[in-house]
Amino acid sequence: MTIAPGYAPELRLLLAGRPVPAALRGSVTSVSATCGFGDADRLEVALANEALRWLDHDLLRLDTPVELWLGYAPAEPARVFAGEVVGNQAAFPGTGMPTLTVVAQDRRTRLAAASPSRWFGVPIPHFGVMPLPDVAVAPVLALEHGLLPVIDPLGALLAAALGAVEAMASVDDPTLRQRVVRKQAGATSLDFLKQIAAENAWEIVIDHAADPAGLVLSLMSPAAHLAPDVTLRYGHSLIDFTPRLSTVGQVASISARVWQPSIRLKLTISVGYDWDRQALDISVTPGFGLPVGGKAKQVLLLDEPISPANAARVVLGKLLPKLNRRLTASGTCVGDARIRAGHVLRVEGVGETYGGLWRVTSVTQTIDAGGWRTSFEARKEIWFGSIPGPSQGAVRVQGGLLSLPAGG
Repeated sequence: MTIAPGYAPELRLLLAGRPVPAALRGSVTSVSATCGFGDADRLEVALANEALRWLDHDLLRLDTPVELWLGYAPAEPARVFAGEVVGNQAAFPGTGMPTLTVVAQDRRTRLAAASPSRWFGVPIPHFGVMPLPDVAVAPVLALEHGLLPVIDPLGALLAAALGAVEAMASVDDPTLRQRVVRKQAGATSLDFLKQIAAENAWEIVIDHAADPAGLVLSLMSPAAHLAPDVTLRYGHSLIDFTPRLSTVGQVASISARVWQPSIRLKLTISVGYDWDRQALDISVTPGFGLPVGGKAKQVLLLDEPISPANAARVVLGKLLPKLNRRLTASGTCVGDARIRAGHVLRVEGVGETYGGLWRVTSVTQTIDAGGWRTSFEARKEIWFGSIPGPSQGAVRVQGGLLSLPAGG
């Protein structure tokens, strides 16, 4: 009886929708695919360019669709990247074989290249301009570049709630309504979309596993996805793990100055996070300045103009990213196509502080002479605070990993 090897990596590379020729597949020396939040994902394929056979090959021309599938035989591999060829780099060394590196990125590169000037509002006679909700603006940015947007239900609900606050605050003030209309000026469509995402607590990620390949743009709300997708244990499936706990750059709260012209009132709205209680604190004080009991080093005052209508969005967009940078980590494990940007890792065997649930913000799949390995960047999010540590796998290591000699 023949037993199939459990760790025989299988790599499938598709160009223009078809598997690459055997000769091209045999010339691949390494493959690296990095996928994450925000900016475009990137694939690099290094080829041994013997006799310059791949230098001007038709399959490697710009804009050629490319897909990377990874897995272990005999199971079916999973698609981990889908995009288009955006460039290549040739090397002609004095000694040794020439090489060619083919670079591909997903369609977010098209958003990064576009920077139109426009506003997103609907003129209504005798009323003024009504702002388009963010759940309509974000899909427009994606669709005009051939991407299919998907907003998860919790993210849509949060955006609708924030939009309702804006609508109620500006219903009797045409000037205020005009100020909350989304305007794109001097920013790329990708940066504009990232701003909208931050102010709605969304993350932007391409779902490479979904069909059609490389076209599904997920505007996900991390708070809606808290269950672990993969469990890694130090000393077993987790090769190395480097967590970083830091308060550098952290603030206790975000404060914003608000002017309400209808009643000629100055307000300071402050939103902070209590790490001990795992809860948000909100305070509103009259006048412009620090909230009562606040300390200058703990409060970040926003200089940008805001109003009661958009204060919640602006504060949320500034505070949440800072809170989620308090505890970050990087790690490596044996190649695993299940680990994707936006997924949740359950890390065990690293103690109470560093164990438990982590959100993957970036993942790199690499195959080279050393085999297949998966590297990732991750963060601890405030949403995980609602789950007890033991239920996450965050438990103290009993007895420690090292034994000290007697008397030492």
